[in-house]
Amino acid sequence: MDQQSTLADQWNSRYSQSEYFYGTEPNQFLKENFGSLSRGKVLCIADGEGRNSVFLAQQGFEVTSVDISHAGIEKTRRLADQRGVTVDAIVGDLTEFDLGKNTWNGVVSIFSHLPSAIRQDLHRRIVDSLAPKGTVLLEAYTVDQIGRGTGGPQDPDYLMGKEMLRREFSGLEFVYIDERERNVVEGAGHTGMAAVVQMIARKK
Repeated sequence: MDQQSTLADQWNSRYSQSEYFYGTEPNQFLKENFGSLSRGKVLCIADGEGRNSVFLAQQGFEVTSVDISHAGIEKTRRLADQRGVTVDAIVGDLTEFDLGKNTWNGVVSIFSHLPSAIRQDLHRRIVDSLAPKGTVLLEAYTVDQIGRGTGGPQDPDYLMGKEMLRREFSGLEFVYIDERERNVVEGAGHTGMAAVVQMIARKK
């Protein structure tokens, strides 16, 4: 079994419970800053059980959600139905998922942690996939999160930082980028004081 199949199995197991592992409310950084996203078509990558994509659909965006877990995608569709909105929820592996070119008015990446080689290629493809004036909104854990026990991977290769993101999203205009500590309360999966990097960047 390859690494991505193993990963899919792990997330399917986590999301197979009736409870939403990260809750049903949107990520706080997204909730506070969704107005910075260009109106139109938004892609939520590694969207899990859909809390962020459903929130954006409620705000009037045309939203596509992609996640490697079919269990997560099923819960995304269920949550969208409960909230009376439509999300195009797709099972997909981000190592090979076709993001398109000049397609998205916004791309949202919330705690989307992948091995560095995969992540670097994905971030390059995200830049290409943005329409002119399109915006990336991202929050991720930094290496200072290791050992806290409040969520996120413990392998530094999966973690991100401000200068790293400046390199990987080269060519975009950085509207906001910062590393900080904040209290993350998002279901059982993310709870407690955390070290994060936050970014809003726009294509010219």
